Amino acid sequence: MTDSENAAKVIEALQAAEREPAQMALPILNGLVGLVQGEGEQLLEVEEARSTAFMAICEVGKALHRGQPADSLWASAIEAVERWKSLAVSAP
Repeated sequence: MTDSENAAKVIEALQAAEREPAQMALPILNGLVGLVQGEGEQLLEVEEARSTAFMAICEVGKALHRGQPADSLWASAIEAVERWKSLAVSAP
């Protein structure tokens, strides 16, 4: 699967998880790890965007695990994954 396909799946999963209570969202987020991991070398910009997306997803997970508000974190994570997707699509 390509990076852009992985990113699209991650966006869908994030949007679905956002609507769930924390105890349901956390397993969804944990399931995204494999999709966000890189496969092979990519352009530096794509790698950085993927890394940023991964960290943003981790921040959501930490907040949910701690029972903290995550509203703005969801938006940041989705935005980071959308950036990763857009760079992956345009990468050679």
